[in-house]
Amino acid sequence: MRQRPPVTETDLSRRKVLLAIGATGLSAFAGCSADGSPSETEPVPSEPTVAAHSSPDLEKWVDEVPRPGVVEPDGTKEGQPYYEIEMREVEQRLHSDLPPTTVWGYDGQFPGPTIEAEQGEPIYVRWQNQLPDDHLLPVDTTIHGEMIPYDIPGVRTVTHLHGGNIETESDGKARGWFTREFEETGPAFEKKDYYYANDQPPATLWYHDHAVGITRLNVYAGLAGFYLLRNDHERELELPDGEYEIPLVIQDRSLNEDGSLFYPSAVSEDRGGDDSHPEPSIVPEFYGDVPVVNGTAWPRLSVEPEQYRLRLLNGSNSRYYDLALREYDEESGEVGDDGPQFVQIGNDGGLLSEPVPVEGRLEIGSGQRADVLVDFSAYAGETLLLHNAAPSLYRGTREESEETKPLPELVLVDVADSDGVEDVGELPDELTEVPEIPVEAADRHRHLTLAGDTDEYGRMIHLLGSEKQPSGHNLDDPVTEEPELGDTEIWSIANHTSMSHPIHLHLVHFQLLGRQPLADYDTSEDGVDPATLEDPQPYELGWNDVISVDPAEVIHIIVHFGEYEGVFNDQTGEYMWHCHMIEHEDYDMMRPFRVVPNVEDESGDG
Repeated sequence: MRQRPPVTETDLSRRKVLLAIGATGLSAFAGCSADGSPSETEPVPSEPTVAAHSSPDLEKWVDEVPRPGVVEPDGTKEGQPYYEIEMREVEQRLHSDLPPTTVWGYDGQFPGPTIEAEQGEPIYVRWQNQLPDDHLLPVDTTIHGEMIPYDIPGVRTVTHLHGGNIETESDGKARGWFTREFEETGPAFEKKDYYYANDQPPATLWYHDHAVGITRLNVYAGLAGFYLLRNDHERELELPDGEYEIPLVIQDRSLNEDGSLFYPSAVSEDRGGDDSHPEPSIVPEFYGDVPVVNGTAWPRLSVEPEQYRLRLLNGSNSRYYDLALREYDEESGEVGDDGPQFVQIGNDGGLLSEPVPVEGRLEIGSGQRADVLVDFSAYAGETLLLHNAAPSLYRGTREESEETKPLPELVLVDVADSDGVEDVGELPDELTEVPEIPVEAADRHRHLTLAGDTDEYGRMIHLLGSEKQPSGHNLDDPVTEEPELGDTEIWSIANHTSMSHPIHLHLVHFQLLGRQPLADYDTSEDGVDPATLEDPQPYELGWNDVISVDPAEVIHIIVHFGEYEGVFNDQTGEYMWHCHMIEHEDYDMMRPFRVVPNVEDESGDG
């Protein structure tokens, strides 16, 4: 498959032109570089910087990757499995050489326990908030100060099932938050027991916090976990299972010497004596200097020389990953030749129509999932490295820049020196049937933007815009997107910023029609001719719920709102769409959309 080209000096010059016409400038690099040095990636003039921080120097590859346990129902409700899952503060050791770290976990685990569900069999979940009165991390009370009651006791949380085709009351809206024992609730709170219909293809879903203004902090503290939806058809494919199926959530963190979590606060630049910048203050993005996989720092994964199914989830706040398995010399730390290839069988919304051998690297933005097979049979006794080549401000600066080094070493893989299976078996040519949504079926074409501005403190605000207001809306502006149930729409999303953004739509899954340069895009024209667009990468086919939009680029997706060809189901009500870089989502790159009943259906004419 074709890999999108790296950013070049010419691309950067083009982005400077974008700045001149009012597009968003590069955000300040937040968090830690690999060597703890402060970042200097051409922030806009008034953009706050971040104090340097370096995590303790930990020995790599000490601890084995843990596998999250599977949670069992606590009983039944209306004949369906019923779960009560508590959010609690716990002490958990992230590395053998560190003291226990205070984290927040679902059922006291970071990451939370895996929920396994069956397609077509609904479940109920009550997400119980048992967190302390005070937040574990610094809270910036200037974010959405008019809509958030920062003076109430307790920590606000609300859980979103990411990728779920869910009724609006159970979607985990940003303003549907609640505190301990539901003592205080947000204006969009509707019910305690969430109902998940599971009426969608089997897929790697995940659940995580979604409380307005503090999502970045709650997820960083540990509030996330896997939700695996299965069915008989997938089992009949005889994919690796049991110990040969491994969910891996990849995150980055920064740590203090005592093992506690470090999360940065932006600091004011010298502005002629103006030190009015709030403290603590939200950072534009967060990039940690310690990889944490399934809750363990710098881990190693022991495998047999056989075929494995890895369910990869990018659960980081802001970081992209560009992944490959490489040969590795543990003694010298040198990275060698290419290792076994990924064969992608699924993405956000479930199985692809056919297996996709990944040529080169696998790109995965925040919130995205990649379901891959890896055949280790030719590597018995060898050591491999899950290697990342994505720089921090992804596709937003020179990849060779010293300040945007990737976090390259994620997981060491030990392949046992034993006889593996002689034949790992062949995958079928077809995994499942993914019905295509034809372009001609579109009832409407929406022209949307990724933009930015600065607030009264000079801080960057990332925004989502509409055709009537391309400069961007705030979260609490009136709804501008109201698709009708049963309609199909094309959403063209133009990136006027200088970095990539992973864009997520709640409720629905969509199909990518293709990409085009921003310079070739005409918002006065409705309709899309896919033949004129850059084709999706093979791993972007099928059903997506997150898609990356690169700088100076337009992506075109086609979305059906409701049941389609026997998959998904009809839902109306208010949902969210947003950037899944969580610092951006918190401030202010998130907007509601509302699916309204079909007028003809309501009148009986349809």
